[in-house]
Amino acid sequence: MKRVITVTVINQSGVLNRVTGLLMKRQFNIESITVGHTEQSGMSKMTFIVNVEDEQKIEQLVKQLQKQIDVIKVNDITDKSIVLRELALVKVTSPPHARGEINSLVEPFRATVVDSGKSIVTYQVTGDPDKIDAFIALLKPYGIKELTRTGTAAFVREVQKAPSPLLSILK
Repeated sequence: MKRVITVTVINQSGVLNRVTGLLMKRQFNIESITVGHTEQSGMSKMTFIVNVEDEQKIEQLVKQLQKQIDVIKVNDITDKSIVLRELALVKVTSPPHARGEINSLVEPFRATVVDSGKSIVTYQVTGDPDKIDAFIALLKPYGIKELTRTGTAAFVREVQKAPSPLLSILK
C-alpha cells in the first residue's frame, strides 16, 4: 500500500541525505520525493510516497524518522483528507496537422503549452498523480519525446471528513 509521509526538518546541509539514507537502510523504495521551504524560515518539508505492505513497518519508520536530529515533525497522512499535487512537463511529437486534435484531447486536463517548436509541443500539467498518469497515457500514442515529473507534494486539508454514519453502525 502506498503511504504518504511528510517530514518537517531544519533546513541544513545533509538532512536529505540522512533521511533518505534511513529509508534506504530499511529497504523502503521511495516512489516520490519532494522537498521545499515552508512558511517558517529555516525549515523545509519533505513529502515521501513509499510502498509499504506491513503496517508495523510504517510505524517503525515514523518512529525512526522522529529520532533524527534535524527532524522536527513526522506525519503519516495517508488516511487523512489530503491535498496531493504533482507537476509534469511532457514533450510530445506534434506535427502542425495533428496539433488541433492533440490540443482538444489535453484541454480537459487544463494543461498549458509552455513551449512549441516546428514538430514538438511541451505541455505542463498539474494535479493528482492519477490525473498525471492519465494525461501521459493519452499522449503516448502521439509519441512522447521527453517527460519529467516533480514528485508529489501533499498536506492535510483544513477540514477533515466526518466518519460516515453507515460505517459506524456496521462496526
